[in-house]
Amino acid sequence: MTMPVQPVPPGDPLPHRKILRSWLESLSGRTTAYPIVLLLIDYAVFAALMALVVLAHSVALKLVGALCMGFVIGRLFIIGHDACHQSLTPRRGLNKWLGRIAFLPSLTPYSLWEVGHNVVHHGYTNLKGFDFIWAPLSLAEFRALSRPRRCVERLYRSGWAPGLYYMVEIWWKRMFFPSKTAMPTRRPVFFRDCSLVAAFALVWLGALAAAAVATGQSVLLLLVCGFGVPFLFWCSMIGFVVYVHHTHQRVRWYDDRTAWANAQPFISTTVHLTFKWHFGAMMHHIMEHTAHHLDMSIPLYRLEEAQARLETLLPERIVIQPFSWSWYFSTARHCKLYDFSAGQWTNYDGRA
Repeated sequence: MTMPVQPVPPGDPLPHRKILRSWLESLSGRTTAYPIVLLLIDYAVFAALMALVVLAHSVALKLVGALCMGFVIGRLFIIGHDACHQSLTPRRGLNKWLGRIAFLPSLTPYSLWEVGHNVVHHGYTNLKGFDFIWAPLSLAEFRALSRPRRCVERLYRSGWAPGLYYMVEIWWKRMFFPSKTAMPTRRPVFFRDCSLVAAFALVWLGALAAAAVATGQSVLLLLVCGFGVPFLFWCSMIGFVVYVHHTHQRVRWYDDRTAWANAQPFISTTVHLTFKWHFGAMMHHIMEHTAHHLDMSIPLYRLEEAQARLETLLPERIVIQPFSWSWYFSTARHCKLYDFSAGQWTNYDGRA
Protein backbone atom coordinates (compact mmCIF):
# COMPACT_ATOMS: atom_id res chain seq x y z
CA MET A 1 0.00 0.00 0.00
CA THR A 2 1.21 3.50 -0.76
CA MET A 3 1.11 6.59 1.38
CA PRO A 4 -1.90 8.81 0.48
CA VAL A 5 -1.22 12.03 -1.36
CA GLN A 6 -3.64 14.01 0.79
CA PRO A 7 -4.07 13.95 4.58
CA VAL A 8 -7.21 12.33 5.98
CA PRO A 9 -9.74 15.11 6.82
CA PRO A 10 -10.51 15.35 10.56
CA GLY A 11 -14.18 14.46 10.05
CA ASP A 12 -13.54 11.32 8.01
CA PRO A 13 -13.43 7.85 9.59
CA LEU A 14 -10.03 6.83 10.89
CA PRO A 15 -8.39 4.33 8.51
CA HIS A 16 -7.75 0.80 9.72
CA ARG A 17 -4.58 0.26 11.71
CA LYS A 18 -3.06 -1.81 8.91
CA ILE A 19 -3.43 1.14 6.55
CA LEU A 20 -1.95 3.55 9.08
CA ARG A 21 1.00 1.25 9.65
CA SER A 22 1.55 0.92 5.91
CA TRP A 23 2.22 4.68 5.80
CA LEU A 24 5.17 4.13 8.17
CA GLU A 25 6.39 0.85 6.71
CA SER A 26 9.43 2.42 5.06
CA LEU A 27 10.62 3.62 8.48
CA SER A 28 10.63 0.24 10.21
CA GLY A 29 14.02 -0.76 8.82
CA ARG A 30 16.60 -1.59 11.51
CA THR A 31 20.36 -1.61 11.60
CA THR A 32 22.82 -3.36 13.90
CA ALA A 33 25.86 -1.12 14.27
CA TYR A 34 24.17 2.18 15.13
CA PRO A 35 22.18 1.03 18.19
CA ILE A 36 25.22 -0.83 19.54
CA VAL A 37 27.23 2.40 19.23
CA LEU A 38 24.44 4.25 21.08
CA LEU A 39 24.54 1.66 23.86
CA LEU A 40 28.32 1.87 24.19
CA ILE A 41 28.26 5.68 24.26
CA ASP A 42 25.60 5.79 26.97
CA TYR A 43 27.43 3.20 29.06
CA ALA A 44 30.67 5.18 28.67
CA VAL A 45 28.91 8.34 29.86
CA PHE A 46 27.38 6.38 32.74
CA ALA A 47 30.84 5.13 33.78
CA ALA A 48 32.35 8.61 33.48
CA LEU A 49 29.64 10.07 35.70
CA MET A 50 30.19 7.28 38.21
CA ALA A 51 33.87 8.21 38.28
CA LEU A 52 32.91 11.84 38.82
CA VAL A 53 30.72 10.91 41.78
CA VAL A 54 33.54 8.86 43.31
CA LEU A 55 36.42 11.26 42.67
CA ALA A 56 34.81 14.69 43.12
CA HIS A 57 35.67 16.40 46.41
CA SER A 58 32.60 18.65 46.41
CA VAL A 59 29.34 17.09 47.61
CA ALA A 60 27.46 19.45 45.30
CA LEU A 61 29.45 18.17 42.33
CA LYS A 62 28.78 14.59 43.42
CA LEU A 63 25.05 15.32 43.48
CA VAL A 64 25.15 16.90 40.02
CA GLY A 65 26.93 13.81 38.73
CA ALA A 66 24.38 11.60 40.49
CA LEU A 67 21.43 13.39 38.86
CA CYS A 68 23.09 13.13 35.45
CA MET A 69 23.65 9.43 36.11
CA GLY A 70 19.92 9.04 36.68
CA PHE A 71 19.19 10.68 33.35
CA VAL A 72 21.65 8.40 31.54
CA ILE A 73 20.01 5.40 33.20
CA GLY A 74 16.84 6.61 31.51
CA ARG A 75 18.60 6.79 28.14
CA LEU A 76 19.94 3.26 28.58
CA PHE A 77 16.48 2.07 29.56
CA ILE A 78 14.99 3.51 26.36
CA ILE A 79 17.52 1.52 24.33
CA GLY A 80 16.51 -1.58 26.29
CA HIS A 81 12.85 -0.73 25.75
CA ASP A 82 13.40 -0.78 21.98
CA ALA A 83 15.34 -4.03 22.22
CA CYS A 84 12.48 -5.57 24.19
CA HIS A 85 10.12 -4.58 21.35
CA GLN A 86 12.52 -6.23 18.88
CA SER A 87 12.83 -2.87 17.11
CA LEU A 88 16.45 -2.07 18.01
CA THR A 89 18.31 -4.38 15.60
CA PRO A 90 17.14 -6.93 13.02
CA ARG A 91 18.47 -9.82 15.14
CA ARG A 92 16.08 -11.23 17.73
CA GLY A 93 18.67 -12.98 19.90
CA LEU A 94 20.92 -9.93 19.87
CA ASN A 95 18.03 -7.72 20.91
CA LYS A 96 17.36 -9.89 23.94
CA TRP A 97 20.93 -9.60 25.17
CA LEU A 98 21.26 -5.90 24.35
CA GLY A 99 17.98 -5.30 26.16
CA ARG A 100 19.14 -7.11 29.28
CA ILE A 101 22.45 -5.21 29.26
CA ALA A 102 20.74 -1.84 28.73
CA PHE A 103 18.20 -2.57 31.50
CA LEU A 104 20.81 -3.34 34.17
CA PRO A 105 21.37 0.19 35.59
CA SER A 106 17.59 0.70 35.91
CA LEU A 107 17.35 -2.70 37.67
CA THR A 108 14.64 -3.77 35.22
CA PRO A 109 14.13 -7.52 34.67
CA TYR A 110 13.84 -7.93 30.91
CA SER A 111 11.24 -10.72 30.76
CA LEU A 112 8.92 -9.14 33.33
CA TRP A 113 9.06 -5.80 31.54
CA GLU A 114 8.31 -7.63 28.28
CA VAL A 115 5.11 -9.08 29.73
CA GLY A 116 3.93 -6.00 31.60
CA HIS A 117 4.78 -3.51 28.87
CA ASN A 118 4.63 -5.26 25.50
CA VAL A 119 1.75 -7.62 26.20
CA VAL A 120 -0.38 -5.73 28.72
CA HIS A 121 0.29 -2.03 28.19
CA HIS A 122 0.59 -2.09 24.40
CA GLY A 123 -2.01 -4.79 23.98
CA TYR A 124 -4.64 -2.96 26.05
CA THR A 125 -3.55 0.68 26.21
CA ASN A 126 -5.81 2.73 28.50
CA LEU A 127 -8.28 -0.13 29.06
CA LYS A 128 -9.09 -0.23 32.76
CA GLY A 129 -8.74 -3.66 34.28
CA PHE A 130 -6.00 -4.62 31.82
CA ASP A 131 -3.58 -1.72 31.46
CA PHE A 132 -2.45 -1.04 35.03
CA ILE A 133 0.07 1.79 34.49
CA TRP A 134 -1.35 5.08 35.78
CA ALA A 135 -4.88 3.69 35.38
CA PRO A 136 -7.22 6.28 36.96
CA LEU A 137 -9.78 5.41 39.60
CA SER A 138 -13.44 6.28 39.29
CA LEU A 139 -15.13 8.37 42.00
CA ALA A 140 -16.79 5.28 43.45
CA GLU A 141 -13.50 3.38 43.53
CA PHE A 142 -11.73 6.27 45.22
CA ARG A 143 -14.41 6.64 47.90
CA ALA A 144 -14.27 2.91 48.62
CA LEU A 145 -10.57 3.14 49.56
CA SER A 146 -9.37 3.34 53.13
CA ARG A 147 -8.29 6.77 54.33
CA PRO A 148 -4.54 5.92 54.25
CA ARG A 149 -4.84 4.57 50.72
CA ARG A 150 -6.67 7.73 49.59
CA CYS A 151 -3.75 9.75 50.93
CA VAL A 152 -1.34 7.59 48.93
CA GLU A 153 -3.39 8.08 45.74
CA ARG A 154 -3.50 11.83 46.32
CA LEU A 155 0.28 11.86 46.71
CA TYR A 156 0.81 9.83 43.55
CA ARG A 157 -1.31 12.20 41.46
CA SER A 158 -0.09 15.41 43.09
CA GLY A 159 2.45 15.98 40.32
CA TRP A 160 5.31 15.76 42.83
CA ALA A 161 5.60 11.98 43.21
CA PRO A 162 5.64 10.18 39.84
CA GLY A 163 8.87 8.51 40.93
CA LEU A 164 7.32 7.18 44.12
CA TYR A 165 4.41 5.77 42.10
CA TYR A 166 6.70 3.97 39.67
CA MET A 167 9.11 2.71 42.31
CA VAL A 168 6.36 1.26 44.55
CA GLU A 169 3.49 0.32 42.25
CA ILE A 170 5.43 -0.83 39.20
CA TRP A 171 9.03 -1.70 40.04
CA TRP A 172 8.72 -3.05 43.58
CA LYS A 173 5.34 -4.77 43.25
CA ARG A 174 5.47 -5.99 39.66
CA MET A 175 9.10 -6.07 38.53
CA PHE A 176 11.49 -7.00 41.32
CA PHE A 177 10.72 -10.58 42.44
CA PRO A 178 6.93 -9.96 42.20
CA SER A 179 4.50 -11.87 44.38
CA LYS A 180 2.05 -14.41 42.98
CA THR A 181 -0.70 -11.84 43.42
CA ALA A 182 1.05 -9.35 41.16
CA MET A 183 2.35 -11.99 38.72
CA PRO A 184 0.35 -15.23 38.93
CA THR A 185 2.35 -16.78 36.08
CA ARG A 186 5.65 -18.17 37.33
CA ARG A 187 8.35 -18.68 34.70
CA PRO A 188 11.98 -19.61 35.36
CA VAL A 189 13.14 -16.72 33.17
CA PHE A 190 11.42 -14.26 35.50
CA PHE A 191 13.50 -15.46 38.44
CA ARG A 192 16.70 -15.49 36.36
CA ASP A 193 16.19 -11.92 35.17
CA CYS A 194 15.35 -10.69 38.68
CA SER A 195 18.46 -12.43 39.98
CA LEU A 196 20.52 -10.80 37.23
CA VAL A 197 19.50 -7.27 38.18
CA ALA A 198 19.84 -8.06 41.89
CA ALA A 199 23.39 -9.28 41.28
CA PHE A 200 24.16 -6.14 39.28
CA ALA A 201 22.82 -4.00 42.15
CA LEU A 202 25.02 -5.83 44.66
CA VAL A 203 28.11 -5.40 42.47
CA TRP A 204 27.25 -1.72 42.00
CA LEU A 205 26.84 -1.16 45.74
CA GLY A 206 29.93 -3.20 46.56
CA ALA A 207 32.07 -1.27 44.09
CA LEU A 208 30.93 2.03 45.59
CA ALA A 209 31.65 0.84 49.12
CA ALA A 210 35.11 -0.38 48.08
CA ALA A 211 35.81 2.93 46.33
CA ALA A 212 34.77 4.83 49.46
CA VAL A 213 37.15 2.81 51.63
CA ALA A 214 39.97 3.12 49.11
CA THR A 215 39.61 6.91 48.88
CA GLY A 216 38.89 7.55 52.56
CA GLN A 217 35.36 8.79 51.98
CA SER A 218 32.09 8.16 53.74
CA VAL A 219 30.62 4.87 52.53
CA LEU A 220 27.11 6.16 53.16
CA LEU A 221 27.73 9.32 51.14
CA LEU A 222 28.99 7.39 48.12
CA LEU A 223 26.14 4.89 48.32
CA VAL A 224 23.62 7.73 48.40
CA CYS A 225 25.25 9.73 45.60
CA GLY A 226 26.37 6.82 43.46
CA PHE A 227 23.30 4.61 43.79
CA GLY A 228 20.39 6.11 45.73
CA VAL A 229 20.09 9.47 43.97
CA PRO A 230 20.54 8.07 40.41
CA PHE A 231 17.96 5.35 41.01
CA LEU A 232 15.45 7.78 42.51
CA PHE A 233 15.98 10.19 39.61
CA TRP A 234 15.46 7.35 37.15
CA CYS A 235 12.21 6.29 38.85
CA SER A 236 11.00 9.90 38.74
CA MET A 237 11.98 10.13 35.08
CA ILE A 238 10.06 7.07 33.94
CA GLY A 239 7.14 7.79 36.25
CA PHE A 240 6.87 11.27 34.72
CA VAL A 241 7.25 10.01 31.14
CA VAL A 242 4.53 7.37 31.43
CA TYR A 243 2.23 9.79 33.26
CA VAL A 244 2.41 12.52 30.61
CA HIS A 245 2.05 9.97 27.80
CA HIS A 246 -1.36 8.81 29.00
CA THR A 247 -2.76 11.60 31.21
CA HIS A 248 -4.21 14.58 29.38
CA GLN A 249 -7.62 16.24 29.20
CA ARG A 250 -7.99 14.95 25.61
CA VAL A 251 -6.81 11.41 26.36
CA ARG A 252 -9.56 8.91 27.07
CA TRP A 253 -9.59 5.85 29.28
CA TYR A 254 -12.11 3.02 28.92
CA ASP A 255 -13.64 0.37 31.14
CA ASP A 256 -15.59 -1.35 28.35
CA ARG A 257 -13.57 -3.54 26.01
CA THR A 258 -15.97 -3.18 23.06
CA ALA A 259 -16.02 0.61 23.27
CA TRP A 260 -12.24 0.61 23.64
CA ALA A 261 -11.76 -1.54 20.54
CA ASN A 262 -14.18 0.57 18.48
CA ALA A 263 -12.25 3.72 19.40
CA GLN A 264 -9.05 2.38 17.76
CA PRO A 265 -7.09 3.58 20.80
CA PHE A 266 -3.60 3.31 19.33
CA ILE A 267 -3.97 6.93 18.16
CA SER A 268 -6.24 8.54 20.75
CA THR A 269 -4.74 7.27 24.01
CA THR A 270 -1.23 8.71 23.79
CA VAL A 271 0.31 12.18 23.87
CA HIS A 272 3.12 13.62 21.77
CA LEU A 273 4.85 15.86 24.29
CA THR A 274 7.07 18.38 22.53
CA PHE A 275 10.04 20.29 23.95
CA LYS A 276 12.15 23.26 22.97
CA TRP A 277 15.80 22.93 21.94
CA HIS A 278 15.35 19.35 20.64
CA PHE A 279 15.31 18.03 24.19
CA GLY A 280 13.35 15.00 22.97
CA ALA A 281 16.42 13.78 21.10
CA MET A 282 18.28 13.59 24.42
CA MET A 283 15.64 11.06 25.51
CA HIS A 284 16.12 8.94 22.37
CA HIS A 285 12.79 10.23 20.95
CA ILE A 286 10.62 8.30 23.40
CA MET A 287 8.28 11.32 23.42
CA GLU A 288 7.27 10.63 19.79
CA HIS A 289 4.90 8.23 21.44
CA THR A 290 1.93 8.07 19.08
CA ALA A 291 4.04 6.62 16.27
CA HIS A 292 5.54 4.13 18.71
CA HIS A 293 2.12 2.91 19.88
CA LEU A 294 0.88 2.62 16.32
CA ASP A 295 3.87 0.56 15.20
CA MET A 296 6.25 -0.81 17.82
CA SER A 297 8.62 -2.10 15.14
CA ILE A 298 9.85 1.42 14.32
CA PRO A 299 13.26 1.91 15.99
CA LEU A 300 13.96 4.90 18.20
CA TYR A 301 16.29 6.38 15.60
CA ARG A 302 13.39 6.70 13.11
CA LEU A 303 10.58 7.73 15.45
CA GLU A 304 10.93 11.47 14.88
CA GLU A 305 10.31 11.09 11.16
CA ALA A 306 7.50 8.60 11.75
CA GLN A 307 5.72 10.94 14.16
CA ALA A 308 6.02 13.88 11.78
CA ARG A 309 4.58 11.83 8.92
CA LEU A 310 1.70 10.63 11.07
CA GLU A 311 0.82 14.14 12.22
CA THR A 312 0.88 15.40 8.62
CA LEU A 313 -1.47 12.67 7.42
CA LEU A 314 -3.83 12.77 10.42
CA PRO A 315 -4.34 16.47 11.19
CA GLU A 316 -6.14 17.28 14.46
CA ARG A 317 -6.30 13.59 15.43
CA ILE A 318 -3.17 13.33 17.53
CA VAL A 319 -2.79 14.93 20.93
CA ILE A 320 0.22 17.24 20.63
CA GLN A 321 1.17 19.06 23.82
CA PRO A 322 4.02 21.59 24.13
CA PHE A 323 5.61 20.94 27.50
CA SER A 324 5.62 23.50 30.28
CA TRP A 325 5.62 23.06 34.03
CA SER A 326 2.42 25.12 34.28
CA TRP A 327 0.67 22.67 31.91
CA TYR A 328 2.05 19.69 33.82
CA PHE A 329 0.88 20.86 37.24
CA SER A 330 -2.44 22.04 35.81
CA THR A 331 -2.96 18.52 34.46
CA ALA A 332 -1.96 17.02 37.81
CA ARG A 333 -4.38 19.39 39.55
CA HIS A 334 -7.37 18.59 37.34
CA CYS A 335 -6.88 14.99 36.16
CA LYS A 336 -7.41 13.11 39.42
CA LEU A 337 -10.17 10.58 38.75
CA TYR A 338 -11.99 9.43 35.64
CA ASP A 339 -15.71 9.30 34.81
CA PHE A 340 -15.79 6.32 32.44
CA SER A 341 -19.46 6.77 31.50
CA ALA A 342 -18.94 10.42 30.49
CA GLY A 343 -15.42 9.86 29.14
CA GLN A 344 -13.82 12.73 31.05
CA TRP A 345 -11.39 13.46 33.85
CA THR A 346 -12.66 14.79 37.18
CA ASN A 347 -11.35 16.06 40.49
CA TYR A 348 -11.74 14.16 43.76
CA ASP A 349 -15.30 15.46 44.12
CA GLY A 350 -16.30 14.05 40.74
CA ARG A 351 -16.51 17.43 39.01
CA ALA A 352 -15.28 17.53 35.41
